[in-house]
Amino acid sequence: MTQASEQAAADDVFDADTYAKAQDLISRYPQSRSALLPMLHLVQSVQGYVSQEGIAFCAKNLDLSDAEVSAVATFYTMYKRRPCGEHLVSVCTNTLCAAMGGDAIYEKLQTHLGSEEKPLEHNETAGTPNEPGSITLEHAECLAACDLAPVIQVNYEYFDNQTEEKAVALVDALQAGKKPAPTRGAPLTSFKGAELQLAGFFPEDAQQYRTDVDGPSQAVETLRGAQVAQDRGWTAPAMKDVPLPEVEKK
Repeated sequence: MTQASEQAAADDVFDADTYAKAQDLISRYPQSRSALLPMLHLVQSVQGYVSQEGIAFCAKNLDLSDAEVSAVATFYTMYKRRPCGEHLVSVCTNTLCAAMGGDAIYEKLQTHLGSEEKPLEHNETAGTPNEPGSITLEHAECLAACDLAPVIQVNYEYFDNQTEEKAVALVDALQAGKKPAPTRGAPLTSFKGAELQLAGFFPEDAQQYRTDVDGPSQAVETLRGAQVAQDRGWTAPAMKDVPLPEVEKK
């Protein structure tokens, strides 16, 4: 497929509203190419992944080559190259989460969403992608919540202190069309809905905006060290300004 035909295909996939949002994103940056990351999220909010049409859409709007866009889309794991389910379930399998049960949780979900004979693999989907109740499973290297390990994210919202039983109940609820409340973060939405927020678009109505984004953002475990320091009157030592070493002139 030629670049011209790819861009024509992109015009068939992305409607006028999406093109308007793309121009909105471009207007936020002094150089248009700086809008590439949020624009890739915008593409995913429409298609549920970054397709070749999505690559062409970004290239056309940002005056980039398809190769330049593809280089970015394939570098970051947050951009998916296969259609995702209604929900993206990410299980942290980095060192601490793995030691606390993350590996066992991931393996349990592989067989629960797949089967003993054919476990669901990384970035595979149970159900039809984009359809209600479908789930894409992935193992994540680190979800930056070691104090609440093991953790799972659903569409990038946290579900802390997980067990195999909790994780199974969570995905069962998602498949049944329910949206369990995250431990921390905004109320749960779909993967496409989360991608639209990551692109930088929220409801204009103030009350609806607060409803969509408000949620607990801290945990007792996270603040325990700061609380102990406050209770005991501990303060950080004053730091002295240290001059930078001289750099040899070229």
